[in-house]
Amino acid sequence: MEEEFKGQGHMLHLKLPTDPKWVNMVEKNNIEEILVDHAYCEQKAATASMSIIVNYPELDDVVDTLMPIVAEEWEHFERVVKQLRKRGLSLGRMRKDEYVNAIVKFARKGGSRMDQLVDKLLVSALIEARSCERFKLLWKGLDDEDLKSFYYELMISEAGHYVTFIELARKYKPREEVDARWQEFLKFEAELLKTMDVRGDRMH
Repeated sequence: MEEEFKGQGHMLHLKLPTDPKWVNMVEKNNIEEILVDHAYCEQKAATASMSIIVNYPELDDVVDTLMPIVAEEWEHFERVVKQLRKRGLSLGRMRKDEYVNAIVKFARKGGSRMDQLVDKLLVSALIEARSCERFKLLWKGLDDEDLKSFYYELMISEAGHYVTFIELARKYKPREEVDARWQEFLKFEAELLKTMDVRGDRMH
């Protein structure tokens, strides 16, 4: 696991790997729970990018870059719901996402408008990076062959999203500032995970 994460961590920049028992907990706790939580993660990802577009409509690069991501995340939401339907399951209610809420809270609320934009983009980058890591774990660790294939496809599809968010942020603030702030987010996320219980009914 450690050697594998070194390569993956280099690609995704994550500083702490997911606890290896997470995948086993996912299957043990009923696959319905993770699929419902995952569906809402995709819905919230689409909403987050749409919100950035709405708040920065004058920035053409923001609008043009995020529009396809909104569409793709919504398509992923639909695909997760279809996985639920195939199993005779319903979407269910949205769950509280302590992980995402903590990262959003870490983002700057003050400062310049561009400072806030950078943090919004880095929030999305970080969530995408962690999601990609967990999709890989599900692809490799699940026994359900259909879901293994499904999560492989999502992992490939979303692998570049986090880079897109970071590169977009670098268009509006100096690279050195963006990269320094990105390191702050990564350190915060690693410490956050150490304080959170490993849950098989949550994607994060």
